[in-house]
Amino acid sequence: MQMTNAAPPAPQSRLAGLDLARYLAFVGMVIVNFKIAMGAENDGGWLSLLSGALEGRAAATFVVLAGIGLGLAGRKALDQTVSVSLRRAVFLLAIGLMNMLIFEADILHYYAFYFLFGVLLLPLSSRTLVLAILALNLAFVAMVFLFEYDTGWNWETFAYADFWKPAGFVRNLFFNGWHPVIPWLGFLLFGIVLSRLALSERRAQLALVGLGAGALAFAEGASFVLAHMLVPLDAEFALLVTTDPVPPMPLYSLAGFGAASLVIGLCLIVARPLGRWRILPLIVPAGRQTLTLYIAHILVGMGTLEALNMLGGQTIAQAVGAALLFCLGATIYANIWSLVFKRGPIEALMRKVAG
Repeated sequence: MQMTNAAPPAPQSRLAGLDLARYLAFVGMVIVNFKIAMGAENDGGWLSLLSGALEGRAAATFVVLAGIGLGLAGRKALDQTVSVSLRRAVFLLAIGLMNMLIFEADILHYYAFYFLFGVLLLPLSSRTLVLAILALNLAFVAMVFLFEYDTGWNWETFAYADFWKPAGFVRNLFFNGWHPVIPWLGFLLFGIVLSRLALSERRAQLALVGLGAGALAFAEGASFVLAHMLVPLDAEFALLVTTDPVPPMPLYSLAGFGAASLVIGLCLIVARPLGRWRILPLIVPAGRQTLTLYIAHILVGMGTLEALNMLGGQTIAQAVGAALLFCLGATIYANIWSLVFKRGPIEALMRKVAG
C-alpha cells in the first residue's frame, strides 16, 4: 500500500522542537527510574503526583518520537531507512541485553524489536497503521485473559525469573515485560503517523496540543469512572480500565498517545521563542544525545547512587532531586561534547557500526 501524502520537508526549528521534546522525555524517564532505583515511596505530595504522572508517559513519548524520526527518514529514502534500521535494531538489541545485566528495566532491547517491526510496516498507509495500533491493544487484552500475566515476576523485588531462557525472553518481550512489543509497538507506529503531518505548521501543532490534552483527559476520566463501577463487582476486571503502565491496557495507551501529542505539540510551538531567548541551544545537544545519556544515567547516575549507598529507602524528594541534578550535569556535558563532536559517543558508535 502507498503512504499517504507527505508534508514538505520541515524547517530546522521543527527539528529543534522535536529535540526539546526528546530531552523532556529523557528527563521524565530519569525521574521515574531514579525513583524506582532509590526505593522512593509515594507520600501523597506534589512530587509524588508529578513522578506518578510521568510513569509510563515519558517512556511512551520517547517511543513516539522514535517513530517520528523513523517516519521522517523513510520519507527521504525508504530503502535505505529499512536497511539502516534493521542494522541498528541489532545494535540496540546487543547493548540492551548487556544493559540488562545491570538494569533490569532496560528499554533498549525492546526498541530493537519496535524498529524491526516498525520499519517493516513503514510503507503502509496511516489508516492501516491506526488499525494495527488498535489490533495491538485488543490483542494485549485477549492475551491477559488467555495467559497468566504474573508469570516470571517477583513483584516485591521486580526480578524476572526466566528472562534469559527462550520461553521467558519471548514472554517478557511480547507480553509481560516492562515495555512489551504488544502493545508498545503502537507508540512507534503512532509516531510514524504523526511524521506524515505538517508538523512545522501552527495549525498541526495546536491540533496536537488540543487533541492530545483531550485524549489524556478522556483516558484518565474514563479510567476513574469505570474503575469505581467495576471494583465493587470484580477488582480484577478493574485492571482492564487502568491507565497505569503495568499492565498496559488500552486506556493506558490512549493516555500515552495523548501525553506524547501534548508534549510534542507544545515543544514545537515554544521552540522558536526559546531559540530567540537562547535557551533552546542549551538543550538541543542533550536532546540529540539521549542514547548516550540513557546509558549514562544507569552507569554513572545509578552507579554514583550505589556508591553513596542511596539505592533503596530514600524519599521522593531525594529521588527527584538526584534525577534533576544528574540531568543538569548531563546537559552541561552534552553542550561541552557538542563543541567538538557532532554526535554523542554511543550515537557515533551506532552510526559507525550500523550506518
